[in-house]
This record gives sequence, C-alpha cells and structure tokens, in this order.
Amino acid sequence: MQHDTINETSFARDASTQSTAKADRQAIHRILLPFSVAYFTAAFVTDLLYWRTAEVMWQRFSVWLIVAGLIVAGFAVIAAVIDLARGTQRPARLHALGYAVGVSLSLINVFIHSRDGYTAVVPTGLMLSGVAVVILLATASAGA
Repeated sequence: MQHDTINETSFARDASTQSTAKADRQAIHRILLPFSVAYFTAAFVTDLLYWRTAEVMWQRFSVWLIVAGLIVAGFAVIAAVIDLARGTQRPARLHALGYAVGVSLSLINVFIHSRDGYTAVVPTGLMLSGVAVVILLATASAGA
C-alpha cells in the first residue's frame, strides 16, 4: 500500500498562472442607458398601437413603460455621476445633453399620458414619444 504525503500547502496563486490582461472596465451608466432607451421605444410602439386601435390597454402600457424608462434613466444618471467622480468616464457633454433632452421630453410625456381619454395620447403624447425616441436613438448611435 502506497501513501502520498503533502509537505507544503499553499493557497496563494503562482504569479505565472495569473492573467496579465486586465479586464476592460465599462462605465456602469453605459450598461443602463440601453434599457431606458428600450423602454421609451416600446412606449412609442404602444402609443402607435393605441392611436390605431383606441384600446385603453395600450395607453396604460405606455404610461408604465415611460415610468420604467424614467426610473432606469434616474439610475443611469446616478451611475454616470459616480463614473465621472471615479474617473472611469470622461465627460461627453453633447451626449449628456441629448440624453437629458430625451428624458425631459419623456417626463413631460408621462404627465400628458396621465390625462384621460384619447387626447391623452393623440396627437401630443404620440409626438412627444416619437421625438424623444429619435433624440435618444440618435444620441445612442453616436456612441453615448
């Protein structure tokens, strides 16, 4: 019968086994931005559906999607401020301005959508949704 003995144990990693490549860190707000843009785009789609069908369900979906987009946009803004403070992100004033305009239009839009009836969405809410989506998509495609 053969016995193996262990003379020395070490839980430290050998320097040669560690990866020398650093993980590419991405700013946190860049992860959150697409979600808010997706919510606002989905709200625009539900506005179009409401315009074509006059089914109240689509108007309610629009309100919830806009609110969800505003909540995620708030988290993205907080994350952007943290990223700027930590130095992991350099200021992009034009992109921040485009995003702020799009989110501000969506904030106004949620108040427009909160009214009752068909006029809550058509034409003002539909136009605000469309303009906000165009601005946000243009900002996102520019690399914001």
